[in-house]
Amino acid sequence: MAETTTQQRPLAGWDKPELDLTDAQWQSSSRGRGDVQIAFVEGFIAMRNSARPESPSLIFTPAEWGAFVSGAREGEFDLT
Repeated sequence: MAETTTQQRPLAGWDKPELDLTDAQWQSSSRGRGDVQIAFVEGFIAMRNSARPESPSLIFTPAEWGAFVSGAREGEFDLT
């Protein structure tokens, strides 16, 4: 089976910059016990899977991050 590579393109209306996360200071989301890490970069919040740091990161604006965290606290998301 031949391997294929797909190019990811930003979604229409995507208004977030391409952030350089090379030197980001990643922090564990749950005092070292969680699978998620976050970093604050250029006014945005990046979130990645700590088990696969080479995977794409999710990028949130501060307002999006606030909504995400609020939803998580209300049980909308399972962060474990």
